[in-house]
Amino acid sequence: MKAHLADLLNQAIQSLIQAGTLPPDAQAEIHIENTRDKAHGDLASNLAMTLAKAARSNPRQLAEKICAALPASDQVVKTEIAGPGFINFFINPDAIYTVVGDILSQGKAFGRAGPNSGPRVQVEFVSANPTGPLHVGHGRGAAYGATVADLLEAAGLEVEREYYVNDAGRQMNILAASVWLRYLEELEAELSFPSNGYQGHYVRDIAHRLLQDHGPRFQQPTELVFADLPADEPQGGDKDQHIDALIERAQQLLGDDYTLIFNAGLDAILGDIRQDLSEFGVDYQVWFSERSLTHSGDVDTALNILQDKGHLYEAEGNLWFRSTAFGDDKDRVVRRANGQTTYFASDIAYHMNKFDRGFDQVINIWGADHHGYITRVKAAISALGYDPEKLIVKLVQFAILYRGTERVQMSTRSGSFVTLRELRDEVGKDACRFFYVTRKAEQHMDFDLELAKSESKDNPIYYIQYAHARVCSVLRKLEAEGQQWDQQQGLTELKRLDSEAEKDLITKLSLYPEVLQNSALNYEPHLLANYLRELAGDYHTWYNGHKMLIDEAELRNARLTLSVAVRQVLANALELLGASAPEQM
Repeated sequence: MKAHLADLLNQAIQSLIQAGTLPPDAQAEIHIENTRDKAHGDLASNLAMTLAKAARSNPRQLAEKICAALPASDQVVKTEIAGPGFINFFINPDAIYTVVGDILSQGKAFGRAGPNSGPRVQVEFVSANPTGPLHVGHGRGAAYGATVADLLEAAGLEVEREYYVNDAGRQMNILAASVWLRYLEELEAELSFPSNGYQGHYVRDIAHRLLQDHGPRFQQPTELVFADLPADEPQGGDKDQHIDALIERAQQLLGDDYTLIFNAGLDAILGDIRQDLSEFGVDYQVWFSERSLTHSGDVDTALNILQDKGHLYEAEGNLWFRSTAFGDDKDRVVRRANGQTTYFASDIAYHMNKFDRGFDQVINIWGADHHGYITRVKAAISALGYDPEKLIVKLVQFAILYRGTERVQMSTRSGSFVTLRELRDEVGKDACRFFYVTRKAEQHMDFDLELAKSESKDNPIYYIQYAHARVCSVLRKLEAEGQQWDQQQGLTELKRLDSEAEKDLITKLSLYPEVLQNSALNYEPHLLANYLRELAGDYHTWYNGHKMLIDEAELRNARLTLSVAVRQVLANALELLGASAPEQM
């Protein structure tokens, strides 16, 4: 209905432009809201007030002209002017039923904005270091990012999903050293594994495959490996100095073979991440390599641009970006005294690359612990000459998993964590995807395993999917009784569904396109999740109070027609949230 009224108002504006009442360039975004008091109509618009300045007119007088120019519509009983110039619309009570026919005729397309011809948007999410399997904390970012991307696409935007692969730097070198040491253990070498190494069992698995594929090719005497290294933390030393020295020793002893071990760890874990996300219903158009930024020269190019613009300076042997000039709390090192560029330098080059690819908007979905990165990245974007407002950063709190009353600790380094795959195997993909988006991304979240597995109305995804399956069950029973659903008769007889529960249910269906748009453009999937819970609740309440398979064909078909419309909207929304719409439960 709101779309219909917006179209009527737009036609009225064009008529007033042609009549000279409004200037040719008169433009205003048309907002239509539900009225608080039905005595003042069903819907209202402030269009006259937003156009009054352009028209050089009193808002109430302009509202009268807009109303006079509105095309006739059998869905609008009358209009009234209220307050300083609001246009109130009184809707034909029978008009609410038209949405049911729209849903059935449009099917999967209902609520969507049509072809993706809107702005080009990149959504980058998860981007976890490929140093271990994804855990339940990463799962929330995956579910949120995938759902935001799908919602934006449904809202008419052209969306590209991207994973930034951190395949360079110190953490990857720690992984490579960890794999090599476990490989030496496979060859029965006795050694003290570094306290700062990656200790998960997956490292042993990679080392085992390395031995199977290459035999003892990478074997080195442990006395050479550990000779004259700084002491590790358990021996009273510094764990960072110890692991860094181990990495350097591995590179010296292995030569070119170090790269082979490095890639073995990277490829194994990245392949696991790809499979894990795909099975979670998350797929990407682009997997972007951090190493490619160095190989392509993008890092040097970005730093040269900043240097030419006067935004870099040298101090203490390091090269610094003057980010305080753009609102940051301190300047940032981009190249260390040893000539190595920092992670931040790669981030600068990566965002330069993003904007050079021509996206109208770039959306980064980061963990909440990256809050401090926002200002410095936007500072770099500004310094490079791009519009920092085109970068949207959404922060996602890690979900905290509970088994009963016991909180499960998670640490990739120690290997003591619950993987996303384990969570999915326990509660199912649908429950994972849905539960992760039931709250605002920036809000704290406890993941209740017992609730996610329960078959009760307290479990929101079960309650919603059960509503969909319930409609399917009714149609199967109808067929078993040798009868058929007559959709056309059902549409004709919809006016017989005149109880408050039925009108509320139909009104709820009509809100779906608006909820979808709001969820998409505000990056808030929880709005759609909450809507689904309400729609399912309204349907269950109506179903429990009204028998579907009655003898009177006209009323039976009307109820079935409304039920099928509910089923369609449930299926459409569940798909956007990454969950299935089962026909039996």
